[in-house]
Amino acid sequence: MTPKRSIIPVFVPHLGCPQDCVFCNQRRISGSPEPATAEKTVEIIEEALSFLPKNTGKTVAFYGGSFTAIDPGLQEELLGSVQPYIKAGRIKDIRLSTRPDAVDAEAIARLKRFNVRTVEIGVQSMDEEVLQLSKRGHTAQDAERAARLIKAAGFELILQMMTGLPGDTPKKSIETARKFCSLNPDGVRIYPTVIIKDTELCDKWRSGEYREHSVQDAIELGADLLDIFENAGITVVRFGLNPTEDLSGGDAVGGAYHPALRELCESVRYLRAERRLLTEADRGKTARFLVPKGRVSQAVGQKRANAESLKSEFGIKNAVFIECDEINNPCNIRREYV
Repeated sequence: MTPKRSIIPVFVPHLGCPQDCVFCNQRRISGSPEPATAEKTVEIIEEALSFLPKNTGKTVAFYGGSFTAIDPGLQEELLGSVQPYIKAGRIKDIRLSTRPDAVDAEAIARLKRFNVRTVEIGVQSMDEEVLQLSKRGHTAQDAERAARLIKAAGFELILQMMTGLPGDTPKKSIETARKFCSLNPDGVRIYPTVIIKDTELCDKWRSGEYREHSVQDAIELGADLLDIFENAGITVVRFGLNPTEDLSGGDAVGGAYHPALRELCESVRYLRAERRLLTEADRGKTARFLVPKGRVSQAVGQKRANAESLKSEFGIKNAVFIECDEINNPCNIRREYV
């Protein structure tokens, strides 16, 4: 079995960002108020190495901001601070995130020189109207070009998308997902829009100009998106913002913020699959479902929501969920007839 990779996060909030997107306040999202320096990066690495398991490959990840849009000298300082650890075998590689319009041949050459393995691109949408209303400052064509350059250079590519942005619709988000699939990324992150304090989007929401993308909106649409990526063989690395004390403490004032958003989304997928396996002939009976190991809680639903929905919709006596080692697909499910 391949050892798991441990991520050492270094946040560079707003560094390199030429735009103030309507939804963005990186300092509140990351919980990191100050941009990173080479010295701070070394401190973070040393602290992480003191407690991380020794049998895992370790990756330093520069999150937030637009790394390749930072002054080249500072880029090299930050990347350079990691090199002694890579040479000593204590760190395996580097990953970072950036903007579609900050990827060119010069940037790619620099990243290869400094042992970067993974490049994440914050695309957010492939719809031009959504990009403009969100003040992204780049086009869908920029995203396609950047993705192809990164893949051609041999990097691992992760694409980030958001749902529920100004001007967005479920149809547009689904089209974004399909266009992502055509770019053959190694993984995607899906971030349903959260309304953060001290952002333009928050002002628009308070004035009634923007209707929030609710948790329920996000999980129903998210179930469709997870189906699309799973069918294309593309891993969804994350669904929803990583919970932080600041976000949970009041910085997230509206929108699709929930600490278990992915779990809720997976439960919706299971409910849809369960519905497909039931008919009127099951009325009054106990329906027994076989689910993959470790997935019973998702199949049952939060507070048994799925089981109760099935009882109400199909008139079944009860719904029973049984783990089955033979089912490998995470969201597969079967009926068991006794």
